[in-house]
Amino acid sequence: MGEIDTDSGNWRFAALAVLVAAVVLLPQFVQNAFALDIFIRILLFSFIGVAWNLMGGYAKQLSLGHAAFFGLGAYTSTLMQIDFNISPWIGMVAGGIVAMLASLPIGWLCFRLRGPYFTIATLATAQALMLIFLKFRDFAWGAEGTTIPNLGNSPLMMQFESKAAYYYVVLGLLALALLITWRIERSWMGYYLVAIGEDEDAAEAIGVNAPRMKRDIFMLSAFLTALAGTFYVQYIYFIDPNTAFNLNISIEAALVAIVGGIGTLWGPVIGTVLLETTSTLLQSWLGSSTGGIQLTVYSLILMAVILWRPTGLMGLFNEAWQRYLDRKPARMRTSP
Repeated sequence: MGEIDTDSGNWRFAALAVLVAAVVLLPQFVQNAFALDIFIRILLFSFIGVAWNLMGGYAKQLSLGHAAFFGLGAYTSTLMQIDFNISPWIGMVAGGIVAMLASLPIGWLCFRLRGPYFTIATLATAQALMLIFLKFRDFAWGAEGTTIPNLGNSPLMMQFESKAAYYYVVLGLLALALLITWRIERSWMGYYLVAIGEDEDAAEAIGVNAPRMKRDIFMLSAFLTALAGTFYVQYIYFIDPNTAFNLNISIEAALVAIVGGIGTLWGPVIGTVLLETTSTLLQSWLGSSTGGIQLTVYSLILMAVILWRPTGLMGLFNEAWQRYLDRKPARMRTSP
């Protein structure tokens, strides 16, 4: 009986190590502010996509309301900073807790529905929160929003003079989300979520507590999404309801995961690299002279992936890797 050759595993580990080193060292070689801004946005939406993927990818509960948690995290930390001079680092965690608590009644209502009805209900929830904050002029600055005081280089208040510092903050957030997803993917919870996503009734029939599992993963997904909200408003130094509860955040989170491959660890990251880079570069090159062209190309990429590779880009990469392994001589794969 042969022993599986570890060459392919070593190769994948080496490739991952090189990739991690390149990502960590990138700001040391890229000094252009515009380029760094693109990388920061790629990392940010990768983080949001990974957070969404826990709920929409593994459990296949297709939410379009994650902007609600993004906005709650953003407003919680900003209110604490401006009204009580509390560091956004603390406000970030507080915003995550607020989002987790908010996910309980939202989930209690929305999980009574399935399929497109669940998706519409989550979308309506996020839009309702945006309308509420639009009216809170005295409490949350209303439709006008507010700017966040610029304190210069103040790391304790999550304000930095260089974009490289913001890059490393959001890189740390993405690493955290990937680690959590990796642990869940390989735990009993991950198997339960996949079972729920495939057939919820069948999963319950074999003893899976589907309502509890969906509640717990919804809370975790909401917590991580709220962290992204805090980071984003600190990065742009401004907050208003249209920014914090923007529908595009929910849609982008879902799209990057779908294009990259839902229910996979690296799918949202790969999808974000493709979509965000394409969108940003087209917008930069074409500007407003050809309105809508970047959205058209964006849509074409999405349709192409859905029509020809419904498993996403990760499915394509996995197939290519499997073909490579199949072509290796048998003596390279096994040893006597």
